Amino acid sequence: MLVLTKLRNGISRLERVVFALIGLGVGILILGARALGWLQPLELTVYDLLLQLQPRQPVDERLLIVAITEEDVQRRQWPFADGVYAELLTKLDQAQPRVIGLDIYRDYPLEPGHQQLIQTLTHSERMIVITKWEDAENPSNPPPPGVPLERVGFNDIVVDPDGTVRRNLILLTDQGENLPSFGLLAALKYLASEGITPTASPINPDYLQLGPATLIPLEATAGNYQQIDNRGYQLLLQFNHAPLRQVSLGAVLAGQVDPALIRDRVVLIGSTASSLKDSFYTPLSRGNSDNQKNQGVMLHGTMTSQIIRAALGELALPWFWSETAESLWILVWGLGGAGLARRLRNPLILFGGSGILLAVILGLGYGALIQQGWIPIVAPALALTTSAIGSVAYTAQQAQRQRRMVMTLLGQSTSPEIAQTLWRSRDRLTQSGKLPGQSMTATLLFTDLAHFSTISEQIPPEQLLEWLNEYLEVLTQTVQDHQGIVNKFTGDGVMAVFGVPVARTAPRAIAQDAQHAVACGLAMGLALEQLNQQWAARGLPEVRMRVGIFTGPVVAGSLGGKNRLEYGVIGDTVNIASRLESYDKDRHTDLCRVLIGKETLVYLMDDIAVESWGPLALKGKQNTIEVYRVLGWKSGAIFDPPKEPKGMAYEQDQPNPS
Repeated sequence: MLVLTKLRNGISRLERVVFALIGLGVGILILGARALGWLQPLELTVYDLLLQLQPRQPVDERLLIVAITEEDVQRRQWPFADGVYAELLTKLDQAQPRVIGLDIYRDYPLEPGHQQLIQTLTHSERMIVITKWEDAENPSNPPPPGVPLERVGFNDIVVDPDGTVRRNLILLTDQGENLPSFGLLAALKYLASEGITPTASPINPDYLQLGPATLIPLEATAGNYQQIDNRGYQLLLQFNHAPLRQVSLGAVLAGQVDPALIRDRVVLIGSTASSLKDSFYTPLSRGNSDNQKNQGVMLHGTMTSQIIRAALGELALPWFWSETAESLWILVWGLGGAGLARRLRNPLILFGGSGILLAVILGLGYGALIQQGWIPIVAPALALTTSAIGSVAYTAQQAQRQRRMVMTLLGQSTSPEIAQTLWRSRDRLTQSGKLPGQSMTATLLFTDLAHFSTISEQIPPEQLLEWLNEYLEVLTQTVQDHQGIVNKFTGDGVMAVFGVPVARTAPRAIAQDAQHAVACGLAMGLALEQLNQQWAARGLPEVRMRVGIFTGPVVAGSLGGKNRLEYGVIGDTVNIASRLESYDKDRHTDLCRVLIGKETLVYLMDDIAVESWGPLALKGKQNTIEVYRVLGWKSGAIFDPPKEPKGMAYEQDQPNPS
């Protein structure tokens, strides 16, 4: 939860709630899909892949497989006569193994040698045989006659819906009697020599206890299974890359097997010949071809080995989380995906961050598997990615709404560089649908036409509006070229701001704003000169204009209510700039008069020539203002506004929060 708390830092309360709801909603949907079993195939696939990557464990030398190979089948007529098995069992028994298990159905006589086989099977307590559990679909194959029931185990193998063996069915109850599996029976006979016998577990009397190991049966939703058929007593089967040691039936009959390989071991006899088709897919199968299958006798050996190793304290049995813990695990990653998407706006960074978290999920799952645990991997990964995608979609929708709001506030009067900077800083600039007021240092520029009232009397209104729009369009473009914002039109003039909407604090950035504003005022004069030439050629009146510029503190933000908002700049600096523009209108000899205050002059370059007008008492101001008229560029210097000066300054003042 600490991680989620950190991810939520800096996010508004409403947004935290929305993104938390997205994460929880996605997590709940994933839990629902998981409960319906939709994710089980994916979880099983990931489980198999991780199982294939687990470290190789030592070969269990306690087991020996006597394999009926393809060569044995070709040399002898299949099915083998009972006398072949009788001879084989006798030779093995002479080497004194602890257990001899015959994983071959002998439910009817096959002469010659039937009586010899029955005598061999019944006289030795170490020999066990198989039967098939009787059910409606699979009629039973009874054990050889005369073999006591306590030495008979079923060899049924549970196969998952995808055709893979992952479970070890060790007990079945038939008419109140517990029937052990072939693998369990072999393990119990081996463990009896170690003084280990099955007892009821102190944890639960219904659980089987073998030495230090409590064999907890699989529930219908154990691990990443969902509603499996868990009839009987099932364990999750643990596999080892190292195959069990095996020798061929022919080699034993020929006396080519060292008795030391047999003595004191569990010896299981079964078919490995592909033509007999007693094989199954396991998690270690790396393909769907027959040569990737595991023979039935090998599976029984793996099942036997698992029980023996667990009872001797050499192997921890698989463990699983409770349903509650798994649900919390999935929900946490759903919340994490939403928090990550909200925190990381850059798509590449978000993609990389998501990849890291997916690797963390996979790593934790693999680490748990190494410790015999099986925790959800696909479900939390889906919760993470889906909630991240949903959060990105929500953020995109909100971003579009905020962009429309910002552009509505600013109109089309801002330069592309300023607009981009504003949009990158939207998290700090937008709050509850408004741009909160910010104190900053900016440079204000006001313009006005001289004798506009007289001109408006000489031109028809329609023509006047077209003429005025042509003039204002040139002014607007000039302001944008100099990295300013046209905040509003004042009839026949404009109010422009240099240094918004991101707060300016660095002296260099404030100086750039002032320089851009003054250069803009001079550029307006040049633009007006060209306009006058064009108007004169069209018979339209020629005009002069005034510009007032002042640098100082302002407050910028949204003005108005929810029905109408505009981006406003207020403060005494605004008033002074307006008074400079309108000061002594008759003292106007040049085409474009540009007046500035000393507060702007201190930031100007040496290339600009000015004329001091001294301290002046502006209208409505008690204190005097040092006023200067801008004469132009010294010695022919021409200001060429850089393409991205503001972007650089913004980055210095206010780092991009994204």
